[in-house]
Amino acid sequence: MTAPVLVVDPDPATRQLLALNLTRAGHDVASCLDAESALVAIDEHPPAMLLLEWDLPGQSGQALIRRLRAHPATRELPIIMLSARAGEHDTILALESGADDYLVKPVKPRELLARIGAVLRRRTVPAAPPAPDTVQLAGLRLDPGTQRVTAGAHQVALGPVEFRLLNFLMHHPERVHTRSQLLDQVWGRHAVLDERTVDTHVGRLRSALQPSGHQQRIETVRGSGYRFVAWRAREAFDWTSAA
Repeated sequence: MTAPVLVVDPDPATRQLLALNLTRAGHDVASCLDAESALVAIDEHPPAMLLLEWDLPGQSGQALIRRLRAHPATRELPIIMLSARAGEHDTILALESGADDYLVKPVKPRELLARIGAVLRRRTVPAAPPAPDTVQLAGLRLDPGTQRVTAGAHQVALGPVEFRLLNFLMHHPERVHTRSQLLDQVWGRHAVLDERTVDTHVGRLRSALQPSGHQQRIETVRGSGYRFVAWRAREAFDWTSAA
């Protein structure tokens, strides 16, 4: 899958190397060195993919992503962040800021092309369509038709990935799903993502559920993965006592 790609990196050698590899793979490539020139380029010739360095002169790559995600015209623009920062915390920060993927420099050309293809496929083909049925469990109601989750009379605000994640878990309650299985079901089988991506979005989902007290329904099973806890032994006991 080829596409117009915009490379944003202050280093001329990096821009040249990325452009060379991407052009050989059939992509149309444009490049610039900072956030402001990137905004001009995106406005004049909207790309299908943005490759973005974290450390830019002036406004950072993270700040640029937030600006793009806040605007309707660029909200869905596929973005891969590139950086020499190799820590787990850096990867999480990049993904939380809105990047679709994160690669540590120096980037291997074949891996970069694979990641670009995977992100483009996820953006153009729904990975796992929401189940058609509304589900109600443990005081939560999830309606795929309206894309709403409510806890009693209160609506739970979720991003699209967190909604798909909760949708899958609630339609398969009590079953333990590995991170790899969740990547396949929520992001799609063609996704080329680190399994820590799942942990990041589980954390966001728990934060959204915390005000209603439902965050503990998303249970971590050590060494295995995650599951949605639909009932607990204590709840069954209380119900029996009340009867």
